[in-house]
Amino acid sequence: MSHYKHHVFFCLNQREDGAACCTDHDAEAMFEYTKKKAKALGLHGKGNCRVNRAGCFDRCSEGPVLVVYPEAVWYTYVDKEDLDEIIESHLQNGKVVERLKI
Repeated sequence: MSHYKHHVFFCLNQREDGAACCTDHDAEAMFEYTKKKAKALGLHGKGNCRVNRAGCFDRCSEGPVLVVYPEAVWYTYVDKEDLDEIIESHLQNGKVVERLKI
C-alpha cells in the first residue's frame, strides 16, 4: 500500500532564458492554494494526499501543469475553480476531470 492515496505534483519551473513556463501562469500561488485547500478539507497527510512542488515536466506548451499519482493523470488548469474541480472530483471522489486532462 502506498503511503499516500494521491500524490499531486505541480510544475513550478522558472525558465532562465525567458521561454514559456508554468510560473508564467501563477503556478506558485496555485500550488499554495491547492495545498491549503487539501489541508482544510482534511485530505492532506498520510493515507490521503500530498501536494508537492516539482521541477520542469517539459510540457510548457500545455501549461500550467500538474500530475496526480498513482493514476498518472496529467492536468492543466486556468484558475482556482479548475483546481477546486480537480480536488473535489479526483482527490475526494476518485473521478478524473476529463476536460482538464492533457
